[in-house]
Amino acid sequence: MADDFEIDTGDLERRMDGAIASLRTEFASLRTGRASASMLEPVMVDAYGQKTPINQVGTVNVPEPRMVTINVWDKGLVGKVEKAIRESGLGINPQLNGTIIMLPIPELNEERRKELTKVASQYAEHARVAVRNVRRDGMDQIKKAKTDGMSEDDQKFWETEVQELTDRFIKVVDETLENKQSEIMQV
Repeated sequence: MADDFEIDTGDLERRMDGAIASLRTEFASLRTGRASASMLEPVMVDAYGQKTPINQVGTVNVPEPRMVTINVWDKGLVGKVEKAIRESGLGINPQLNGTIIMLPIPELNEERRKELTKVASQYAEHARVAVRNVRRDGMDQIKKAKTDGMSEDDQKFWETEVQELTDRFIKVVDETLENKQSEIMQV
């Protein structure tokens, strides 16, 4: 009877991996001194009644090392794109030129580097929450299996497995954050 109950830790691990991949994508968007189109990837624009990535409302270019431009296709969205960039926490002041939004990338000073490490910490916390949500789903599966007749020993075993998996992924989040923060603070 005890062998009938098995928790799919592979699925939980894949979902936790997804949280780490998402964190790495967000970290790639944090600038460390050079302009990059990827720095705008996490910025979502409130367009047509839904949240839309900037690259789906305009063309993002990097014409020079310290400048990003966005050519917004719909004139009505220019203000919304500008607002989304201002509120994104990237610390960039957009400049309008018709339907083109120019984003001059300032040199990183010590204060700005500290702000970016705080943004990185927020991204890492979102990843930790995502990992914990997957853990909660795993624990819910275990509780359901317990009500379906899983033994207490099996329940303890699977709870330990899920917790160890969670701890491993939280450690990866922490290490990734530490690396990104040291990269940001490097002058």
